[in-house]
Amino acid sequence: MKKDTVFAIAQQSLLAPYALETRHLSQVFGRILAHRVDYADLYFQYSRAESWSLEEGIVKSGSFGIDQGVGVRAVSGEKTAFAYSGDISLAALEGAAQATRAIARQGGAQRAPALAAAQQAVRSSAAGAHRMYLPHDPIASREDSGKVALLERLERYARALDPRVTQVMAGLAGEYEIVLVARSDGLMNADIRPLVRLSLQVIVESNGRREQGSAGGGGRFDYAYFSDAVLHDYAARAVHQAVTNLDAKPAPAGTMTVVLGSGWPGILLHEAVGHGLEGDFNRKGSSAFSGRIGQRVAARGVTVVDDGTIADRRGSLQMDDEGNPTQRTVLIEDGVLRGYLQDTLNARLMNVPVTGNARRESYAHLPMPRMTNTMMLSGNKDPQEIIASVQHGVYAANFGGGQVDITSGKFVFSTTEAYLIENGRITCPVKGATLIGNGPEALTRVSLIGNEMALDPGVGSCGKEGRSVPVGVGQPTVRIDGLTVGGTA
Repeated sequence: MKKDTVFAIAQQSLLAPYALETRHLSQVFGRILAHRVDYADLYFQYSRAESWSLEEGIVKSGSFGIDQGVGVRAVSGEKTAFAYSGDISLAALEGAAQATRAIARQGGAQRAPALAAAQQAVRSSAAGAHRMYLPHDPIASREDSGKVALLERLERYARALDPRVTQVMAGLAGEYEIVLVARSDGLMNADIRPLVRLSLQVIVESNGRREQGSAGGGGRFDYAYFSDAVLHDYAARAVHQAVTNLDAKPAPAGTMTVVLGSGWPGILLHEAVGHGLEGDFNRKGSSAFSGRIGQRVAARGVTVVDDGTIADRRGSLQMDDEGNPTQRTVLIEDGVLRGYLQDTLNARLMNVPVTGNARRESYAHLPMPRMTNTMMLSGNKDPQEIIASVQHGVYAANFGGGQVDITSGKFVFSTTEAYLIENGRITCPVKGATLIGNGPEALTRVSLIGNEMALDPGVGSCGKEGRSVPVGVGQPTVRIDGLTVGGTA
């Protein structure tokens, strides 16, 4: 579907039902700009979301919700005024606009931009633009009975894999979102964003010992993605993880070599390094990476990028939440810091280009610089060669939760699937291993990088200041020397 068609759908969904036209938006900007501000925008959003959960073959819960509204923002220097309303109407917009004028600098009136003309220019220039995902409506893509049947099949596949499986919990979630951004510089842009996720957790029991495993995935498409082959793969991964942990020994503790697996283990990179590369932290000087552009911050061979343009990925966006196109941004290149992730406000104050990383949880929240799909690129080593290079260490195949201090870069991450490496071979599984270190320092300790960078299956959500957005992570197999492992042995 062409981008101008998406724009027309957004107009029909977010403006037309409330008798709003571009001239009304121009009128609202006129009120905001009656006193001098640097920038203003309107963020319209409509979303439908559902979730289903199955446990022991029974639908334990189901939810469905519709939300819509508009956020109005004005920026003057470093100050921001923001108001929002669940009522999309000219009166609500004008009321919100009036509230934002409190931060405006006194000065001459500014003429509101010709939004209608700007809209036509944007639509005509973007008409043939490539879309990274189709504007599917996942919720309408399958009957409710079919969604429950999908979860039931997933449960059957998991139970059939091993008689030790005693409990299965599965969840399905879908979202259909339409957003439209109008800005005081005349830009208008829109997007239709599908998002689905399927999750599975299994519990196995043997000789009085209980362990669990999990798997799942998703992205910006509809429920048709979850074929039988995909369901079998999720079931196999979850059961394998749980059964492996049945035989796990207590993890060793101490400073040792750690090998991180490809794909989801990139969550460590996301948390321990990625947040420190967001523009707001660096503008305020609170990141361990502040003021270090052009300096070596990682070992040679380490290249980290944030890419919001990968087709169908959970973290991808056709545009960010300020209407700017997302892009592929090189953050660290061959170990040298090249840039930060920027929204409009921080980019303007730092006098650098916008990178298309402004993200909001919803119309009721301000945008801030956030990651999309963040990954370390491939090196030139075969993963087996990396394992063979380690005499004694830990192989971390999968991660659970973690904590990070952005200012210092210190992190603590728990593994959900890990193994000992002994004499160049992966041997017994270990339980209770935590990785402790400092993100910027850990980057300098990367000694070998695999040639098989993989992205996570589409399960990530990122929290910042209490606000959550979908993201993606990825990396190849990576060897890190001298990392602290907290264990139970």
